[in-house]
Amino acid sequence: MHDIRHRVGIKAPQSRVYEMLSTKHGLAEFWAQVDGESEVGGKLGFFFGTDEPVVVFEVDDLSPNERVHWRCIDGFPGWIGTTVAGISSRSTERRCCCSRTPAGRSQARSCTTRASTKWATFLIGLRSGLEGGEFTAFPDDTLISSTIR
Repeated sequence: MHDIRHRVGIKAPQSRVYEMLSTKHGLAEFWAQVDGESEVGGKLGFFFGTDEPVVVFEVDDLSPNERVHWRCIDGFPGWIGTTVAGISSRSTERRCCCSRTPAGRSQARSCTTRASTKWATFLIGLRSGLEGGEFTAFPDDTLISSTIR
């Protein structure tokens, strides 16, 4: 089984990348409306134009300016059990944000493919915003087809 991984180089201070990945304000700016506690053991629910969170993550690790790690515990079935990790490189020229979503399934599913593609667009939006462009959080996110948000 292979993991689905995304790696996006971001020219921004390591502390700024960490802030975006570890605070509700930062997450809402590049991904979606969020509610909950951004602390180890806390739960974060993400809303995509719904009254209830579409996915809920438990925060497993917040190592200041180094690592953010969440595990999906509730919500959309295709996400439950997956993890997301943000890691900043030590390079002085480029900071990197990585995400990792264990495939954990014997066969590819269209929801996994869609989620992977969609997550990549949010990471590109994160890079854009941190490098002086626009953030592209839901509902102003990048469409991945003419009919699917």
